[in-house]
Amino acid sequence: MSRIGKKPVELPSGVTASVSGQTIEIKGPKDTQSFTASDDVTIAVEDNTVKVTPRGTSKRARQQWGMSRTVIGNMVTGVTMGFKKELEINGVGYRAQMQGNVLKLALGLSHDVNFEVPNGVTVTAPKPTVIIIEGTDAQLVGQVAANIREWRKPEPYKGKGIKYKDEYIFRKEGKKK
Repeated sequence: MSRIGKKPVELPSGVTASVSGQTIEIKGPKDTQSFTASDDVTIAVEDNTVKVTPRGTSKRARQQWGMSRTVIGNMVTGVTMGFKKELEINGVGYRAQMQGNVLKLALGLSHDVNFEVPNGVTVTAPKPTVIIIEGTDAQLVGQVAANIREWRKPEPYKGKGIKYKDEYIFRKEGKKK
């Protein structure tokens, strides 16, 4: 039994869900999102809750059960509150700034990095060392943050690079003379 899959997804006030076949569409104050589940699960909307049940006892059906419920829960959270990731830039001369729909990153490379911001996500740089990524799709917000971080991961000696705000960088001791 999936502990996550068993829990129904509560729909807060102002959020509506409609199911047609294997596709569920959730409308909220911020956005409208849809998700097409696999044929291994059944989705039902009953009095302000969404229930996901597996069709059968196969391993794949049980995997899709918990995953589908989590995706639907993230969609409800996204259309009500949204998701937010914060990145910090550490290093001398490392900085970021927004120019239109392009994030310009100076990361100690021989050139500036121009990162195109995809649709559905808003990226802001309130300070030259802070990047804030916001959106209604949890997967897209996390992927954009990971793609930006990929340009210069934090290194263990001085901690230079792009890291998540709450990330801990394990530090190593350098050479001794």
